[in-house]
Amino acid sequence: MPEYKSPQSEPGNEQRFLLVILAMAVVVFGSQFFLKKYAPQPPANSSAHPTQAAQQAPAQSAAAPGQPATIAPKPPKEPAGTKQAASETETVIENDLYRITFTNRGAQAKSWILKKYQDDHGRPLDLVNQPAAAKFGYPLSLWTYDEALRNKLSAALYVSSGSGTLSAPAKLEFEYSDSGLTVRKTFEFDDTYVVHVYTSVLQNDAAVYAFPAWPAGFGDQASLAAYASGQFEYQVNADAEHIAGKKVPGGGTLHGTYNWVGASSSYFGAVFIPDNIDNLTVVTLHNALDFVADPSKPNDAKPVDVLGVAAGHAGETSARLFAGPKAIAILDSTPVPSIVGADKDLRKLVNFGWFTAIARPLFAWPYIGLRWFHGYVHNWGWAIVIQTFFITLLLLPLRIYQMKSALKMQKLQPEMKAIQEKYKKYSMRDPRKQDLQKEMGQLYKEHGVNPVSGCFPLLVQMPFFIAYYKMLSAAIELRQAHWLWISDLSASDFILPLIMAGSMYLVQKITPQAGMDPAQQRMMTLMMPVMMGFFFFRLPAGLNLYYAESNLISIAQQFIMNRSKLGREIREANAKRARKKGSP
Repeated sequence: MPEYKSPQSEPGNEQRFLLVILAMAVVVFGSQFFLKKYAPQPPANSSAHPTQAAQQAPAQSAAAPGQPATIAPKPPKEPAGTKQAASETETVIENDLYRITFTNRGAQAKSWILKKYQDDHGRPLDLVNQPAAAKFGYPLSLWTYDEALRNKLSAALYVSSGSGTLSAPAKLEFEYSDSGLTVRKTFEFDDTYVVHVYTSVLQNDAAVYAFPAWPAGFGDQASLAAYASGQFEYQVNADAEHIAGKKVPGGGTLHGTYNWVGASSSYFGAVFIPDNIDNLTVVTLHNALDFVADPSKPNDAKPVDVLGVAAGHAGETSARLFAGPKAIAILDSTPVPSIVGADKDLRKLVNFGWFTAIARPLFAWPYIGLRWFHGYVHNWGWAIVIQTFFITLLLLPLRIYQMKSALKMQKLQPEMKAIQEKYKKYSMRDPRKQDLQKEMGQLYKEHGVNPVSGCFPLLVQMPFFIAYYKMLSAAIELRQAHWLWISDLSASDFILPLIMAGSMYLVQKITPQAGMDPAQQRMMTLMMPVMMGFFFFRLPAGLNLYYAESNLISIAQQFIMNRSKLGREIREANAKRARKKGSP
C-alpha cells in the first residue's frame, strides 16, 4: 500500500484553504467592483465563562510541582506490606475491535491494535505511538507531579490477576505495594472501544494525586503532517474545545467539571469519561520528539509535538476510556454523563469547526448525507459522486438567478453609463459626486435591480463549500478509502486537480458574462482555473472529486441554459456591446 499522507492535516493547510476562498472572493468581488465602480469585529466578549475561570485556575494550591500531593489520610484498609511480581509477564485482552497487550511492568498497555484499521504499510494499526511511548510513557500509566514516583510506578512489577489471552468481556487487576506505597489498577473490557478504568494510589494511607494517562500521541502519526494534527480536547457542558500543538502547555493543570477530556490525532482519539465529572483534575502533556521522516536520512530529524492527557481524582479514579476511531456512528453511541444542555455522547470529538451545522448533516443526515448514500453503494467515492449530483441540482436555481441578475444589469448599462458621464467632470472630493450614488440607487430601485445580486449565489455556496471541505477532512471513513484509481480519498491526487481545473475552464468559457469586457472575460476564464488548480493540488482527493464533478454537471447545465431564451438574450446583449465597442 502506498504511504498514507493526510494533506488536510499538513501544517498550514487550513490557512491555505482559507486563502483559496479569500482569493476566489477577491477575484469575483474585485471584478464586480471594477465593472460597477459607479455603484457604491464584533466586540470582544468581556465576560468570561464561569467554568473557564475554574478551568484556568492552576492546581498548584492542591499540589506543589515536583511533590506527590496528598490529602487527608484514610483509615488503612489492610496491613502495609510488600506485593510485587518476580518477573515481567504479559496479558492480552481481545475482542472483535482490538487486541490490547498489557505488561505487568507499570501495569500499562504496550500495544493497542485496532483490528479494523490499517497503518501506512497495510498492517493492523497500533494505536500506541511506540517511539514516543518508549520515551514519555505508555497508555494507562500513572502520571504524578513527582517525577521520581512517576518513574517508580511505571517501572514496578505489579501482581496481575490474569495472564495469557483473555476474550472480552473480561476483567484485569494489577496490584503493587512497597514501603508504604499501595497501588491498584482494575480494567474492565466489553465489546466496544470503551475500557472501564479504576485506579487507587496511597502513600502511607494518604491519597496521592496520581492519574491514569494517555501520555504520548497515537500510532497513526507517521508524518510531520500527522503530528501537526494532534489536539488536546475537552467538553464542559455544551462547549467543546480543541487546542492544537504548541498552544498546549506541558504539565499544565486544569481543575473543574468536565464531561470528557482527551487527546486525539486527525482520525483517532483517547478520551477519559469520568464517572464523577466534578472536581476533576486534568493534566495536559506536551513533549517534543525528534522525528525522522526518511529512514535513509537518520540525521535529518525534525522536532514534532507529542500530546497527551492525564485525568482523575486524588487517590482514587473511576472513569471510562474511549480509545479508538473518531467515527461519527461510534462516537454517537458512546454515552457521557448527562448535563443539562450538553450532548450525551462523544459527537463533539469530531471537530467540524464553525460549519458544524452544515458539515455534520452533509455526512450524517438520512436521504442526503454521505453516509446514507454509502449504505446503498458501499463505496465512499461513489457516495460522493451521487451526493454531488443531487447537491448540484439543488443549486441550479441559484445559477439561473445569477444569470437573470446579470441580464438585468446588462440592460441598464446605457442608462448607468449616461449617469456616470454626467458626473465624470467632478472630482471624488466634490460634494456633488454624491449625487451620482443617489441617481444610481434610484435607477436600481425603479428597475428592481440589486447591483450585488450577481454575487449572492457565490455567497450562498461558499459556506457550503467550506463545510464540505471540513466534512471530508474530519471523516475517518474516507481515510484509505478506494475509488477507481484513487487509493485514499483523504489524501491528495494528481489527476483530479487537473480535471477540476480543466472543467472549471470550460465552465468559464461557455458561461456568458453580461456586462463584462471580452478581454476581462478571457483573463478570468484562464486565471481562475489556473489559480484554483494550484491550490487544490494539495487538498483531499474527495474534495477534488466533489468540485470536479460539480463543474462537469455545471457544463451540462450551462450548455442547456445557453440555448434557452434567457441565454440567447445575454449572448445577443454581449454581441451588441462588442459591436459598439469595435465600431469607429
